[in-house]
Amino acid sequence: MAKGDPGVTSRGRRAAPRSKRTAAAGEPELVQLLTPTGERIESAIGPDGTEYRVDFTDEEYRGLYRDLVLVRKLDAEATALQRQGELGLWASLLGQEAAQVGSGRALRTQDMAFPTYREHGVLYCRGIDPIMPLGLFRGVDQGGWDPNEFKFNMYTIVIGAQTLHATGYAMGVAMDGKTGTDDGEAVIAYFGDGATSQGDVNEAFVWASVFNAPLVFFCQNNQYAISEPLERQTRVPLYQRAGGFGFPGVRVDGNDVLASYAVTRHALDNARLGQGPSLIEAYTYRMGAHTTSDDPTRYRIASEVEAWQAKDPIARMKAFLTNQQIADADFFASVDEQARTESVHLRERVLAMPNPEPVSMFDHVYPTGSPELDEQRAQFSKYMESFEGSAH
Repeated sequence: MAKGDPGVTSRGRRAAPRSKRTAAAGEPELVQLLTPTGERIESAIGPDGTEYRVDFTDEEYRGLYRDLVLVRKLDAEATALQRQGELGLWASLLGQEAAQVGSGRALRTQDMAFPTYREHGVLYCRGIDPIMPLGLFRGVDQGGWDPNEFKFNMYTIVIGAQTLHATGYAMGVAMDGKTGTDDGEAVIAYFGDGATSQGDVNEAFVWASVFNAPLVFFCQNNQYAISEPLERQTRVPLYQRAGGFGFPGVRVDGNDVLASYAVTRHALDNARLGQGPSLIEAYTYRMGAHTTSDDPTRYRIASEVEAWQAKDPIARMKAFLTNQQIADADFFASVDEQARTESVHLRERVLAMPNPEPVSMFDHVYPTGSPELDEQRAQFSKYMESFEGSAH
């Protein structure tokens, strides 16, 4: 697990001697600390002049790589399970691992996260058993983790709704006096580029700004809102929208786990100190389908996918570790084996999940039940009993 401080110079890892990342022709300006070829950049300057950098030990660098590989492998196993009829649906994060692992590891223990339905990497970083979302997509439960225990809310299927939940929660944090110190609490809300066109998200921006909520809006811009490309969503870079609501925005290379960490940690720390909300646009790419019910070949060309594959977040981290002699072939082999073992174990556990009894749908509606619920349970039980011994 990475614990580095983004405000401290990196530990002499022969980083490129430049302090501001210069965008290549045709590329957007963004915060980047690790190029697609694995070249380490000492620091990067954000649009407001903030300098971003990280300071990790060799073990923490290796830990980030392990996170990336394991998260991708577990995600691939879930996709395979759906294709084999074991899950009803799956929303893959393929290609977005660095944005999720980087931001997920930037969260402090007390911080609260509000995900969409694709934040499997953040879920993993929060210490939640990766089988939990698979139960939801298999249809045997509603997602079994405790948001208060893990500081990670339940998956949200309705596009953008979680930004309102996060804003209200963050307003409560501020009203409870939990901001203004280094150990204060911050909140992060995840959503995609398509969600920025939703009224819920824009309303959340308004409320968070007006009430100075300790909230980081984290947009994973994966270039497509299902089949709609980004240019049909906005005429300006998404991070620039923040200025219209009165808070800062920054665009980060979402395929760079180091930059994703540094930018998120800085934004969260500002929020916990009472400096209000901010917007991070993690510029990344969805390598696969929107969900397993989608066919991306109908709306994008292969050459575009290939161009983004050259920016793969895992490949660049591996190149960095190799070039800096932080990891060797034995380490990479051990990580691959760990990923394989955990994915096989995950598959076995999914296939062993028992189907719930129909009457169990009443179990968790209210924490202490209610007379009306008890009556509904009794009526439903009687209805189910009527099928016993019949041909139904």
